[in-house]
Amino acid sequence: MADDKAIPHYLKQDHDRVFDHNRAWATAQEQRDPGYFAKLSEGQTPDYLWIGCSDSRIPAEQIAGLAPGEAFVHRNIANLVPNNDLNVMAVLDYAVRHLHVKHIVVCGHYGCGGVKAAMTPKDLGILNPWLRNIRDVYRLHEEELDAIKDEKEQYNRLVELNVVEQCRNVVKMAAVQESYKKNAYPIVHGWVFGFHDGLLKDLNVDFESMLAKIQKIYNLTD
Repeated sequence: MADDKAIPHYLKQDHDRVFDHNRAWATAQEQRDPGYFAKLSEGQTPDYLWIGCSDSRIPAEQIAGLAPGEAFVHRNIANLVPNNDLNVMAVLDYAVRHLHVKHIVVCGHYGCGGVKAAMTPKDLGILNPWLRNIRDVYRLHEEELDAIKDEKEQYNRLVELNVVEQCRNVVKMAAVQESYKKNAYPIVHGWVFGFHDGLLKDLNVDFESMLAKIQKIYNLTD
């Protein structure tokens, strides 16, 4: 293992700063709410499952005003929900069947590098199979997107359409269909975050209509 002396000073400062902030946060939290961490350790009952992009500029809880314990969070490049990704499938299944979340949010963001890369005719190596999910979204909405002549507007619209398609992928899951039939939740939402103003845009995904349409083919309830 590398000796501390071999670590550049500025990197060690970055490392130490995180732990300094952590200690300060923990102290302040306990002072504001004595017994806070004892309560936190008892378990989690989040109302929200948040599926977002891995982009470092979008801290889910902060932008949504959610406290620790209120959101179960999964993030990946371009907030995708492909059915062959066991990671996101496991998160969804656990959140629905065991945590009994009431809301599932798929949150994309304008200026998404993953969406931009998918629009670029370039071999991106191991990213190719992942980004193909976004290219498939483009294929499904090719006519609408090609009619948009402004490149930035086209890019933004693909971001939105990708969110809607990922919501549809969520709705296809057996756990979601079964829980909604039994409990009338979870409700699936599609949102987009904007860097220019820090606001979330609700795409007003019609979850019930989406569920009714997909169940002709993807009905997994008894």
